[in-house]
Amino acid sequence: MTDRAAAGPVLVLGGTAEARALAHELQSREAAFLSSLAGRVQRPRLPVGEVRIGGFGGAEGLAAFIRERGVAAVVDATHPFAATMSANAARACALTRTPLVRLARPGWGDHPDAASWTWVGDHDEARTAAESLGERPFLTTGRQTLGHYAAWSGREVLVRVVERLDEPPPARWTVVLDRGPYAVEGELALLREHRIDVLLTKDSGGSYTAAKLDAARALGMPVVVIGRPAPVTGVAEVDSVAAVLSALSDAGVDVGPAAPA
Repeated sequence: MTDRAAAGPVLVLGGTAEARALAHELQSREAAFLSSLAGRVQRPRLPVGEVRIGGFGGAEGLAAFIRERGVAAVVDATHPFAATMSANAARACALTRTPLVRLARPGWGDHPDAASWTWVGDHDEARTAAESLGERPFLTTGRQTLGHYAAWSGREVLVRVVERLDEPPPARWTVVLDRGPYAVEGELALLREHRIDVLLTKDSGGSYTAAKLDAARALGMPVVVIGRPAPVTGVAEVDSVAAVLSALSDAGVDVGPAAPA
């Protein structure tokens, strides 16, 4: 165990509910930590504690930040589809010999209806599959993915995003600005109102946006799901805050005692 590992802060690469929960737990334990957000959302939900916003400049930039701040360990709690950031974190931690833990919420593969969904590997496959299953898709793959669906400019498409689009959408698209958590009743009303007949989403996992899957089941609606990127080789991955704390402790990082109940 190095002096840095004993005394330095934990760097939480965040932007997710899991990252915010981890920050809350670390603060309750009076552990040293800071969170970093990519800055792609103008009004993000901020975690407790110190927060920096913006990129690092690739793996080398992140490595420089780790050295500058004397970071004891890195927790990659970014979105399950933030593959570039996860790869940069792994490279930076390898360069600096810093412990790294990946905190990723469980996917929807264990959902009761998962076997009935059409699972695909990328957006092109998703678009093709959705075209074969319906005429009026509900597209929930995120603002930065919409370019993959430009061929649908002449279709009636319902799109849900957290923030306004950078460019005007096609005239026949309806864009809803909203963020979870969602309720099944609300999702049913939305799908019915727009006469949606196929749902297209990513395997983001978690409960915040899962209600649309239950609503689709209730309506007998086909679902197309884009599978997650492959995990970074050699990086320990856990799915709970408790498991992160255990892994950090095992690496010699001081995460403080649990707060009294």
